[in-house]
Amino acid sequence: MPAIESQRAATRWTTRLVPVLLAVAVGYATYVVVARVCVRYLLGSVGKNGAAITLLVLYFIFLALTIITYARTLYYANYDPGVIPLGSRAVERQRATRRRRPERPHSADDIEARAYEAASENDPDSPGLEWFYSRDAFVCEPDGRPKYCSECCTWKHDRVHHSSEIGRCVYRMDHYCPWAGGMIAENSFKFFVQFTTYAAAYCAVVLGATAYALRLQAEHGASADSYLLSVIVIGAFFGLFSFLMTITSLRYIFLNSTNVDILSIHQKVYQLAVRIPRGTTSDRFRVIDYPLSKSEVDPRHRKRGANGSNSNHYQTRQQAESRSANSRDDLATRSFAILETYPGENPWDLGYWRNWQSIMGTSLVDWILPIHHSPCANHENLESLYQMGPMLDQLRSRYGLPAGPPSDESAIMEMRSLRTG
Repeated sequence: MPAIESQRAATRWTTRLVPVLLAVAVGYATYVVVARVCVRYLLGSVGKNGAAITLLVLYFIFLALTIITYARTLYYANYDPGVIPLGSRAVERQRATRRRRPERPHSADDIEARAYEAASENDPDSPGLEWFYSRDAFVCEPDGRPKYCSECCTWKHDRVHHSSEIGRCVYRMDHYCPWAGGMIAENSFKFFVQFTTYAAAYCAVVLGATAYALRLQAEHGASADSYLLSVIVIGAFFGLFSFLMTITSLRYIFLNSTNVDILSIHQKVYQLAVRIPRGTTSDRFRVIDYPLSKSEVDPRHRKRGANGSNSNHYQTRQQAESRSANSRDDLATRSFAILETYPGENPWDLGYWRNWQSIMGTSLVDWILPIHHSPCANHENLESLYQMGPMLDQLRSRYGLPAGPPSDESAIMEMRSLRTG
């Protein structure tokens, strides 16, 4: 599996050098703490056997956890951060670029060398649309269709952002991290949080061991060991950085947010396509039907209301049953209301505890060990790609819609009528 690297040469070289820098720092800290502090000084010189054994045990526990979580983060950040497959037009564009590249160099003014802007997919049978309207809610544009990435030539699922750093659309993108060597996103975020937590704890042990040794040296009138002073500087730098990253990441977990989301957390407004019973009409929201018909290649908003009335109007049961049910395609039609959130509302906020479980897992083993991915990465929720919180029902109520997704009882009745007819 090829690595998903940054498109910038300087960033690529930085991400390759950082692991080497970290390995040198850890190796130096291991020499100082294990050899000079615990073995030579505490065990050999002052006879502090209990303190030396305790420090050695803590040191190697947190060192092992730091290395394991870093390895997991490094792998998934580089090879499987959670990118959306490129659309066919983007793949063809890449092939054309590779074919042109050996022929002649392109100047900055060469129009043919520039990546073209692909418009939104206009085919109503476009592959991938069924992933959206088969669920009960998804983020959409004002026209009711999902967001579209002109660079990757594909539909953008909920919470997907395009990274200019790697040139791909990424599920639940957080940030590009040179220290981790790649993209921190859906598949790597949990391991990244575990890594920064254990790294901060590891640095705390290093600082505690060296500070304890320095205090004993001062009590015995010995001069301060320069090796210990240098390790304190290194440990303080990496420890403070890891601690701040851990605190920031924990905030994102409890808010069910990301670094990208937090930039506009108080101003962000979402357009949500929310499934409603077929035949629902209202002047308060617009409605779009899926699958798109050929006449809706350019989907138009339709305010389906009663003679311009400002109040909600639902079709009567007789009117609903009178709708044509002459084909199975009619039964497969799903209607969606295009609803708008208030600024700052987060549709995916499940509450602190459930937010934590959606990222870190449901058991203590999941929280401690980097074994499983975040549960939210399974995409098993039938209501939406990522489970939405109470705000979805609040949004339905705000627009006069019943709570919860519509039942399929009417569709079942229509199917039975087809079979008996």
